[in-house]
Order: sequence, then structure tokens, then C-alpha cells
Amino acid sequence: MTVLLVHGIRASRTMWLRQLTALEEAGVPALAPDLPGHGERAAEPFTLDGAHAAIEDAARSAGGAVVVVGLSLGGYLALHWAARTARPVAGVLAAGCSTRPRGPGLAGYRRVARLIARLPDGGRGLNDTLARLALPREAVADLDAGGMALGVMDAALAAVAGIDPVADLRALGDVPVRLVNGRWDHFRLEERRLLAACANGRLHVVPGAHHLVSLVRPADFNRIMLDLVAEVGPGTVRAGGSG
Repeated sequence: MTVLLVHGIRASRTMWLRQLTALEEAGVPALAPDLPGHGERAAEPFTLDGAHAAIEDAARSAGGAVVVVGLSLGGYLALHWAARTARPVAGVLAAGCSTRPRGPGLAGYRRVARLIARLPDGGRGLNDTLARLALPREAVADLDAGGMALGVMDAALAAVAGIDPVADLRALGDVPVRLVNGRWDHFRLEERRLLAACANGRLHVVPGAHHLVSLVRPADFNRIMLDLVAEVGPGTVRAGGSG
């Protein structure tokens, strides 16, 4: 059993450093690829097909069943990939993606992203300031380690317009799903609709957390993640492993 971690928009694989540490301490193999347009693949254009291929390649390298974990963009992609792959998916944890990406909300988000991109520094100063205000110092350091892909926003947002997480959840059938949201996450508007689409789902709302729940409450997030791994792969998680 391998845990496959899919990062959020503008971030990279390094946003998962706290989760990778927890999984290593628990004896659980894990992979965290960079998506096109992000991290070490920042020079590549972001497309939905390219993102799907990145996840598929990582799952192929795992060589067996995977639990796929994603946050925000990564959550939408994790669901979308899991609903379509022929590879064995033992479980899905989708965080910060409990609103369907469509309509006026998505259009407004894209307009704001375009305006920010026109700033003289491409929005880097604004991004860094918001990160320092919203995240613990350790989380900011983790994000900085892989770099922030500021220019990918519009392409990534356009790509997710073709994703319907409700349909993807229905297509997953009995695969165990965990929907995880911070209490103050603005993307939890339809969490009950998404939960109803799960044949085998559970909702976790983390107190005191916002959209970036894995970064602001890593211990809570890790506990939910490791509980799912232990459920779908009995004996997989080492006793006393980190949460």
C-alpha cells in the first residue's frame, strides 16, 4: 500500500513534507509528484491530461494499491483520477474541494487571478504576505522549498472547470472516501452534496482550520490520513506511528 499525495494549485510536492514525515514514521510508503506547471515541472504547461498522467505515472511506479490524497486542486484531481484509472485505488482523501468548480464563483476566481498576475511582480509580494499571515512558519518554509508557481493559476482554474466531483464520487462506488475540510474553508459549500454522492464516505471538519487544512493543522490531517490507511490496509500502519 502506497500513499500518493497530490499538491494544491501554485504549490509543489514540498507542501506535503509534514505528511511525508508522518507516513515514513508510520512505515507507510509514499509518493508526492510535482504536477505540470509546478515545482520541478514549472516550465511545463498545466493541462488536465498532463496532471492525470503525472498521477498515473506515480501510481504505476508504486506498483500496487494506492491511497490517493489531495488538497484543493489536488483534491479535485485525486477524485477525477481515481474515478478513471484502471489501477487499484484502496481509498481517497479529498481535502478543500467540497464545492463544484463552475459558474460565477469560478469565473470570479479566474478574474481575480488575472488581475493579480498583472501586478509588477506577478503577485509574488501579495502571495508571500498572505502566506505569512495565514500559515505557521514551518508551513511557509515547506511551501517555499518547492517554490510557488504564480503563473499557473488561470490555466489550472480553466482545467478544473471540466471536473464534476459529484460524478467522480459516484463513479468510485464502494471505494472508501474521506472528505476533509477546515472549519473556515470557503470551499466547503457543497460538502453535504458531495458526501451524499459517496457510497462509502465520511466527512471530517477540522476545527480552527481554513482551506489549507494540511498545512495549518498537520497533526489532525495526518491522523485522518493514517486512520484511512489503517482501515483499508490492516497492518500497514506501524504501531505508534506518527499522527
